[in-house]
Amino acid sequence: MSDYLESVLAKVKEKNAHESEFIQAVAEVLKTIKPLVEKEPIMKKTSLIERLVEPERIISFRVSWMDDNGKIQVNKGYRVQFNGAIGPYKGGLRFHPSVNQSIMKFLAFEQTFKNALTGLPIGGGKGGSDFDPKGKSDAEIMRFCQSFMNELYRHIGHDIDVPAGDIGVGAREVGYLFGQYRKIKNVYEAGVLTGKGLEYGGSLARKEATGYGLMYFMREMLKANNLELKDKIVTISGSGNVAIYAAQKAFEYGAKVVAMSDSTGCIYDENGIDLEEIKRLKEVERLRIKEYLQKHPNAQYMENTEGQTPKVYTIKAEIVLPCATQNDINLETAKLLVENGVKAVGEGANMPTTIDAIEYLIKNGVILAPAKAANAGGVATSALEMSQNSMRLSWTFEEVDKKLDCIMTNIFKACSDTAKEYNLGIDYVAGANIAGFKKVATAMLAQGII
Repeated sequence: MSDYLESVLAKVKEKNAHESEFIQAVAEVLKTIKPLVEKEPIMKKTSLIERLVEPERIISFRVSWMDDNGKIQVNKGYRVQFNGAIGPYKGGLRFHPSVNQSIMKFLAFEQTFKNALTGLPIGGGKGGSDFDPKGKSDAEIMRFCQSFMNELYRHIGHDIDVPAGDIGVGAREVGYLFGQYRKIKNVYEAGVLTGKGLEYGGSLARKEATGYGLMYFMREMLKANNLELKDKIVTISGSGNVAIYAAQKAFEYGAKVVAMSDSTGCIYDENGIDLEEIKRLKEVERLRIKEYLQKHPNAQYMENTEGQTPKVYTIKAEIVLPCATQNDINLETAKLLVENGVKAVGEGANMPTTIDAIEYLIKNGVILAPAKAANAGGVATSALEMSQNSMRLSWTFEEVDKKLDCIMTNIFKACSDTAKEYNLGIDYVAGANIAGFKKVATAMLAQGII
């Protein structure tokens, strides 16, 4: 990193001292954009990078709601509108106890460049709450969502900021949020939220989009390196929406997914995971992955131990897909993956690999698909949902899926072409960072001091 970029990072650390996730996200980008800054000195002259690491707006608010026992509960809500230079802010809402301002800022920062890579006119934002939907009744979740929207509605709109789902926010929660927005505003503004039900403006293929998009990117990346998915052994960290549909597409491409996980541990089925059973457990029953053994007693369950490498990463595989949460793969885990002969890692989650782990994997010849690029299928399809809402049309599953495939193919091409332009070899992390950063930076320069 150059002295200039080091100084920018030092200021970020000083101003955001207690926000480790945000500092990590910024550091990862700044470590890779040195070639761009050297080539484009105007970025330094105009303090563009200092502007790009500062969110345009952070909104935090109290969310008071009543539980089923009549007790008033209080949570904190957030919306970070990070950068709107290329379109309305766009990014999901996350309901999870771990949510804090640092996580919201890191996700919004990542979203800015991820959205730029899609080639679609959307800026970067993220929001959520430390509310935990697990164990709550439908009525409690509805009351929370309504209270959350009672504040959020002031800050969003189809040409302003368009939230969507994320961890803890699925079609049920989006429905409650949209209903309350419609009631407050007295207008049917379908494009204000994405991830909606098909009956009221949602898009086919949205549920599958992030997982499918990950595998479309992986297909192109492997092909560019004389590899393919067919007959490869795959392990997946996670068993949520991204993990499930990445697994489905992996099977379609002839790979064999042998392990999936949740926060408690992982299941290993050497014959290949029964994906329909995983869907039943996670999408319908909302149970722990350990219950997989009830129908598949010959499979193996390995419980995670706090402070140790998640068990799913101890299983030998050629392709590993971290689709759970941030910082899932640290340096110790990366060394284990290399030792086990992993050929490629595809980041389905947001920032699932620490900086030192990324550097170790690339240095040791592991091809890495970075989250900013490989995870973009969900937001790309959300933007396609916005397009359908604007035109009052509904595309078929095949039409949406074809557009998604094209977008992900183009994203890989942008990462690959940028890596070649700056002599970065197969460092697609740097390629993605530079390509996304350059697009946002160009838009900001054109718009003056913003």
